[in-house]
Amino acid sequence: MTTSPDTPSSAPRPEDENLGIGASLAYGLQHVLTMYGGIVAVPLIVGQAAGLSPADIGLLIAASLFAGGLATLLQTLGLPFFGCQLPLVQGVSFAGVATMIAIISSDGSGGLPVVFGAVIAAAFIGLLITPVFSRITKFFPPLVNGIVITIIGLTLMPV
Repeated sequence: MTTSPDTPSSAPRPEDENLGIGASLAYGLQHVLTMYGGIVAVPLIVGQAAGLSPADIGLLIAASLFAGGLATLLQTLGLPFFGCQLPLVQGVSFAGVATMIAIISSDGSGGLPVVFGAVIAAAFIGLLITPVFSRITKFFPPLVNGIVITIIGLTLMPV
């Protein structure tokens, strides 16, 4: 039995299209510039809320850049069960900034080490529940995603 060209298994994937050097450089620059603002802003906000010195904030930014680069490679290249193999750049999420600041500013919480532990625990839990959410994303239209992003932005306005 032969497969017809219309079957999904034989159709080329759009992300595998070769755009040429000019378009690839332009898209790459766009991705990096977009990512850079977000990946630097979150450590600046959290570091200032924690009362870190400029050198420590610089270290936090460097760590965010390293983690973003590693996550970008995992997403772009893809490993078994990891990565979408799409040309994208991973950055830092603004979703947890308000919570991180609340943890840092609460009395007797332990400050930044508690935030780091919470982020590691949340990442592990997120990794475990990913298979469930990958099946239900079809129920979230772009309107829902836009509302969530807007709410995140509104909660960050006081910061």
